[in-house]
Amino acid sequence: MKWKIAAAFPLLIAAALWIGNTTVFSRFPNDKPLRIIAHRGQHQLFDTTNVKSDTCTASLMLPPTHAFLENTVAGMKAAFDAGADVVELDVHLTPDKQFAVFHDWTLDCRTEGKGVTEQTPMAVLKTLDIGYGYTADGGKTFPFRGKGKGLMPTLPEVFDALPDSRFLINFKSRRAEEGEALAALLNSRSAARAAAFGVYGGSEPTEKAVGLVTGLPGYSNRSAKSCLLTYLALGWSGNVPEACRNTLVPVPINYAFLLWGWPERFYGRIRAAGSDVVLIGPFEAGDAGSSGIDDRDTWDMVPSGFPGFVWTNVIEKTRPEVERRGFCALPARPHVCG
Repeated sequence: MKWKIAAAFPLLIAAALWIGNTTVFSRFPNDKPLRIIAHRGQHQLFDTTNVKSDTCTASLMLPPTHAFLENTVAGMKAAFDAGADVVELDVHLTPDKQFAVFHDWTLDCRTEGKGVTEQTPMAVLKTLDIGYGYTADGGKTFPFRGKGKGLMPTLPEVFDALPDSRFLINFKSRRAEEGEALAALLNSRSAARAAAFGVYGGSEPTEKAVGLVTGLPGYSNRSAKSCLLTYLALGWSGNVPEACRNTLVPVPINYAFLLWGWPERFYGRIRAAGSDVVLIGPFEAGDAGSSGIDDRDTWDMVPSGFPGFVWTNVIEKTRPEVERRGFCALPARPHVCG
């Protein structure tokens, strides 16, 4: 008799785990739209083969199909017009305590300038041509040279130019001072606080901003890793780790299937913990970029009816995929969900 009980015990454990995490009886909310995060706004694409953290991607530009440059007001507006709910942008705190909206740590890739971005006064950054370094033919031609003069905005300029829009702010440094400065900006201007969807990037500024601004979600590589790894260990119980609460939870789409209760139960647990799920592109070892849901194959991996956020690098190509998959997505498709 005892051996029968012992033999049945693993089956009972397996059954309990299945019942507690199966999605057979779960459904996504049918009145929630899919939402899109446009990485860097609408921007020029580049060959991602062998790209590292210090690669000059402007020199790897693919032949341009539109006139927009990353992290510019025009590129962000184009992204919202194409259906983005949130635009991701990059910031550096300059010596004169302004937030320059620009991706690169140094200036010599995209501009004619030299030096470290965060060490350069905003007045100088405003004189640079941010389209200077783009080439799709190994330096034979530079199609955006002369067209990006003075187009590097400050963060308040972005907020003022695109009112009632929302932005995910990426800290490019690990200076806690950046988080303090952003918190001061958001806490002093209600419109700026409304525009800030969330923050991410360096642990120190991200944690500082989240701690100083009520209700501001944010994550770093450290906190995101803690959230997902702890959930992998404990999520079978339905428990949501503290690192996953009241934040944004980025989920690489190629590893999502490993998460307990994926997709419907996982989404429901994360939402009940006050967080949003952000589906990002496939993660590969040594990946230096921000992979997105950018092509048909990755869009086919997005669960049907998914009502969370999807991260993309090609907002201009997103609407056809949203419509092909039949997602309820606003404002990309102005119809009633459900």
